[in-house]
Parts: sequence; structure tokens; C-alpha cells
Amino acid sequence: MSLIPPINKNLFGYYDFFLNLKDQYDKKILPNRIIFSGDKGIGKATLAYHLTNYIFSINEKDKYNFKDNIILSNNHSYNLIIKNSHPNFFLISNIEDKTNIQISKIREMINFTNKSSFNNNCKIILIDNIEYLNLYSANALLRIIEEPNDNIYFFLIYDSKTKILDTLKSRCINFNLFLNSQEKLKIINKLLNNDFYSNLNDDFKNIYNSPGDIILLFEFFKDNNIDEKISIDNFLNLIIDKSLFKKNLYIKDNLSYFLELYFNKKIHYYKSKDNIYDLYKYFLSKISDCKKYNLDIESILIEFNGKLLNG
Repeated sequence: MSLIPPINKNLFGYYDFFLNLKDQYDKKILPNRIIFSGDKGIGKATLAYHLTNYIFSINEKDKYNFKDNIILSNNHSYNLIIKNSHPNFFLISNIEDKTNIQISKIREMINFTNKSSFNNNCKIILIDNIEYLNLYSANALLRIIEEPNDNIYFFLIYDSKTKILDTLKSRCINFNLFLNSQEKLKIINKLLNNDFYSNLNDDFKNIYNSPGDIILLFEFFKDNNIDEKISIDNFLNLIIDKSLFKKNLYIKDNLSYFLELYFNKKIHYYKSKDNIYDLYKYFLSKISDCKKYNLDIESILIEFNGKLLNG
């Protein structure tokens, strides 16, 4: 099974939607094949974990706190899940390495579904980042969810900016999650409880920022003693000079995003829009090829540094 990522015990947003899911479960009409889709970092996995805890903790001490939408720290099922030892819960996630989800993980999950559940309670399969399923693992998953056991729930999570098999979508109920700008800002302020976002340079702010994006940025700035008022130009200079793109997974995953922020800023200052747009397409294509073919990215960043940052 996969490593269990940190679980946010507080649910911010989606209250009415969560209440609807709870009512469906209570009435025994909750679909047993659900896809939670939406932008990266808007709380899809958090919602799935809260629904999971509600289901598992119904007859337990310290059961789910629906008044405040909180998973209680002393709850038995919660503590089993974070230790990756809950007998009725199976997680598949590549959150720790960002590689394709191999068919071996799906086969392990299928073996899990074929075993008797503990205390005859339901089983929950949570698959995060299903966009990383390779063709073989996606087809293996399709076969198991086409005729699932009535006592097994599949909660599948994916970034809606990516593609998944249409056949997989068609066999599940898809809930597309969305937060408006006010909801995002409210959640960011609750999660951070400091002045980071208000002091953050406008270069890093746009309507597409999710709470998860800002939290990861905050953690990176904090870990590397970076002032939140830094410009995107100086930020890129910093990660190139310190070679952070080599050793930091966050930078590797978000390098294209930071280049987009840079070009979005610069396009307003260049007289030749065609020239900056061509450079934008050129460097993003190069970065994409490096990721796709596992190539060394250093030469591309040296070229970027020479032509734009210090050109």
C-alpha cells in the first residue's frame, strides 16, 4: 500500500455537499464508485478522507464531529488509517514519488477486495491521482469496478486538468469540486493563520491559485528562508543559483508553473509580444520534454537564465 499523506482533520468548504453525501450513505443510496475531480489543491482528498472517517466512525467512540466538520484525533479509525493499518481501508497514491501507478498496486488492491472485511463492515478503496494510472493499471481497475461488491466503496481522485479514460469516467459518479475566489481566500487564511498571503508578492497571485498551491508555496518559502515579498524574477534566479531544481521535488513538479508566472508578468513589458510568446512556448515545451523523457533540465534553465533573467 502507499504511504499515508498528512490528513487535514478540519474540512473547509463543501459543507452542504458533504452533508448530502452523509445523507446518501445513511439512506444506503451512496454510489459505491465515486470520482472527486477538480483543480489540484482544492481539497478533494481531504473531502474523501472526511467521508471515509464518517463512515468508519459511526459506531465508534470519538466519532466524526459533524457540528464542526472535524475528524477527532482520538478516533480509533483515524489513528489506524494514519498508521496505514486499518483492516477495511486501502490507499493507492503516488503522492510521494509522482510516478505512474503500476498494475502491481491494482493487483494488490484486488486481493484486498477479495478478502473478508473486518466485522462485516464496508471496505473503502481510495485511489489518489488516478490520472497517473498507466494503461494496464487503468484497465485492471476498470475490471474490478465494473461489478464491485455492494459492501465496497471506491473513492477516486483526479486533477480535472488532466485526462483519464472515458470508460473509467462512465462507470463512476463524477463530482467536480469547485471553490470561488472568496472561498479560496477564506480557506487560505484559515489554514495559514498568518500574514503570508497578504504579504505575498502579486507575481505569485492569480485566480487559479488553490489553497493547496499556496500552502505548498508557504512551506517551501519557510523551509528555504525565502521572503514572501520576493519577485518571480528573483525567485527563479534563486532556485537556479542554488540548484534547487535538482534536489527539491516541489520545484521539479511546479517549474512549468513558475515559468508561466514569469512570462505572464513579462508579456506586459515587452514591446514585441510575438517574441516573448515564442520564448514562452519554447521553454515550456523544453521543460515538458524533460519531464516526459526524463532528461536533464539544467541546460534548459541555464539557457533561460542567459536569455531572459540575466539577458
